[in-house]
Amino acid sequence: MIRKRTISRYRRLAALVVVVLMGILVLSGCESVATRADHQDTWQHIKRRGTVVIGVDDSFVPMGFREKNGKLVGYDVDLAKATFAQYGLKVDFQTIDWSMKETELRNGTIDAIWNGYTITPQRAAKVAFSRPYLRNRQVLVTKRKQNIRQFSDMKGKILGLQTGSSAQTLVNQKPKLLKQYIKGSPITYDTFNDAFIDLNVNRIQGLLIDQVYAGYYVKHEPNPSAYRTIVGDFAGEDYAVGLRKGDVTLRKKINQAFVKLAKNGQLSQINHKWFGQDSDSLIQK
Repeated sequence: MIRKRTISRYRRLAALVVVVLMGILVLSGCESVATRADHQDTWQHIKRRGTVVIGVDDSFVPMGFREKNGKLVGYDVDLAKATFAQYGLKVDFQTIDWSMKETELRNGTIDAIWNGYTITPQRAAKVAFSRPYLRNRQVLVTKRKQNIRQFSDMKGKILGLQTGSSAQTLVNQKPKLLKQYIKGSPITYDTFNDAFIDLNVNRIQGLLIDQVYAGYYVKHEPNPSAYRTIVGDFAGEDYAVGLRKGDVTLRKKINQAFVKLAKNGQLSQINHKWFGQDSDSLIQK
């Protein structure tokens, strides 16, 4: 009986040791991933591989999205390809769970996050950012025949918004900027296509929308010159490439390529292709 109890105690002790060792291994693994992400420069590895792996959300029009044939297209897709072509590198776009983007980056599954990625203090604690390349903000799209030139000209007129959008949040958070002028409550839409249909037939007289969306959708309307885009006082947001903190060289290469693209005219071509103008590009020649 004593012998059985002793063996049983040894077994429990051995099991406990195994659990402790496994915990130590897991913790050390997490620490090594974090250490690599914050201190390892992977540029030489990327050059040898010949490919940069970029994580995207493939449903973000017009930054990165799938056409009907499944091809990935968009502003960020073109800009990333042009950027790494400067170094003879190809780009492998990987569709990822957007809620896990920083984890995928730090684990090394991808080399960069590049898909309308907004700079925020919370994200800056986890990743490094390239220089910002595009500013996005909420703008008011109207028909020129309405003669609306500023937010206050929406007095007594009907405003349209996309359901669950940043515009809807900001209109309610900052009612004195626009909401105080409009007639009743804003009309909400599931898609921007439906909102533009109503704008065109005068069911609404203004549509508050992301500037990157506005430029894209207006450009693809039959008569883009029939619209006016008005920038008010809603705070903007800057887009940049998200990188591991250890990838100092990769960050430097991207920033240098941005300047080259601005100087040689490629950046302007990409802006005009997707927005019909230079938009709010933050990269100067």
